[in-house]
Amino acid sequence: MVLQDSPSSGEEKRAVESDVYDGAVADAPSSFSSWFGGKSVFVGPRIAPVLENIALDIPSDTENSLAILNKQLAVEDGHAIKYRTCSWQKTAALLFSEYICLAIMSFPWSYSVLGLVPGLILTVVVAAIVLYTSLVLWEFCLRHPEVRDVCDIGQMLFWGKTWAWYATAIMFLLNNTFIQGLHVLVGVKYLQTMTAGTVVDISCRPVVYGIITMLICWICSLPRTFNMLSKLGTASAFFTFISVLLAAVFAGVQSAPAGYDPRDSYTTASGQTAVGGKPIVTAFPLAATTFVAGLNAFMNISYTFIGQITLPSFIAEMKDPRDFPKALWACTIAEIIVFSIVGAVVYAYTGNQYMTAPAFGSLQTLYKKVAFSFMIPTLIFLGVLYASVSARFIFFRIFQGSRHKNEHTVVGWATWTGILLATWVLAFIIAEVIPFFSSLLSLMTSLFDSFFGFIFWGVAYFRMRKADGRIAVVKQHTISGYLLGALNIFLIITGIFFLTVGTYASVMGIVDEFNAGSVGSVFACTSKGL
Repeated sequence: MVLQDSPSSGEEKRAVESDVYDGAVADAPSSFSSWFGGKSVFVGPRIAPVLENIALDIPSDTENSLAILNKQLAVEDGHAIKYRTCSWQKTAALLFSEYICLAIMSFPWSYSVLGLVPGLILTVVVAAIVLYTSLVLWEFCLRHPEVRDVCDIGQMLFWGKTWAWYATAIMFLLNNTFIQGLHVLVGVKYLQTMTAGTVVDISCRPVVYGIITMLICWICSLPRTFNMLSKLGTASAFFTFISVLLAAVFAGVQSAPAGYDPRDSYTTASGQTAVGGKPIVTAFPLAATTFVAGLNAFMNISYTFIGQITLPSFIAEMKDPRDFPKALWACTIAEIIVFSIVGAVVYAYTGNQYMTAPAFGSLQTLYKKVAFSFMIPTLIFLGVLYASVSARFIFFRIFQGSRHKNEHTVVGWATWTGILLATWVLAFIIAEVIPFFSSLLSLMTSLFDSFFGFIFWGVAYFRMRKADGRIAVVKQHTISGYLLGALNIFLIITGIFFLTVGTYASVMGIVDEFNAGSVGSVFACTSKGL
């Protein structure tokens, strides 16, 4: 099969549909190439014309996806700054840097709440769902190569409505800024962990360390293309892998977890009863596990896998987007192996009663500082990656069609740096207002990943099947058709569940943390170290 697009005229389109969607060729969407990519990928018809707000030198009613891609490459030719330059290997580096991240160290905590067996099963299930939805997203981007980010996709999915673009844009920017805030918070945790017990005279360390982290991340965000960031991402993923590997090794070789107490039960200095003794590891959740705690643990796992919000931006910078699944499969396999092993090993040696999130806090001081230090590149880079995606979203809309987009101009660079600074200032404020790790991950999952991880791609599946000339579950009457239809309905229902029940559980988890006094107040000077 060769790369092709459906023609726009009615008779030609019907003729192609007759040839393409009947018999053996009708199975193209489930063929090897539709799962693993390559030059033989079939590009199906568009679900809608090019959006009016996407300024390309092509007719707004064109349906030829290949022509749009070729036009994009031709327009960039000869400019100083080119965007469609990433190979699948460089895209894989971006994916590794996004997914092989600090959130891995929340898996031991999730397993301590859910139990080891359900935790490992859910890890594989969530990974498989994210892989499938990412392939649906990729298929959509092949049909519509002019889309620059998930906001354009949101508008197209919901019948070109302007409100859909604005609603998606708000969620898109908030999600990215929350992630930046998470990395500012973890930067503060790292600096306070490393300087604990020192006599450095800083009046309010958490706030000062937050400002320092924010400025470092802002400076590192300045590169304009993902081609350059992919090189930094490779280093980031490598050091993160070393960090989590060390954490797993140290958890096994240390004499006891941090905070270990040989007594089975004892009273803390605050008068609360605590459980001590040897680490307690359970295959299944304890009877006392609440619904809120279990759902928050599940959403922690989901957050680490769900990253589809950035994928349209990555695909938009690939020289040949047909190769994207190669990068996706490589990253997914690595995720399942690393997340499961690190989560299980750290949990097995730490147990329920000594668990922290992130799990570095369960290591003894020296081990904690060594393992945590290898996480520095990721603490900076992943926030940088999301900041760059947000800045591109704003920058491209300001300078679309302008020389400032593709040339080194004072106006272009000043605007780019200003946008980035604004996002990092907002991230700093979020880090100070919501100063906790696991609950922040759960809140982000429920509010944003409900759409970007589930609902959008269930809707995209049905929109593309309708554009193909049939709804698979209605016309094909095949087992695979019915199963895929049911799966995508399930995705939409799951997204709605996350948005409603998941948000409730996240908020209640935050309330419980405040009531328990386990987190400080807003802009507090109390230590946030592990």
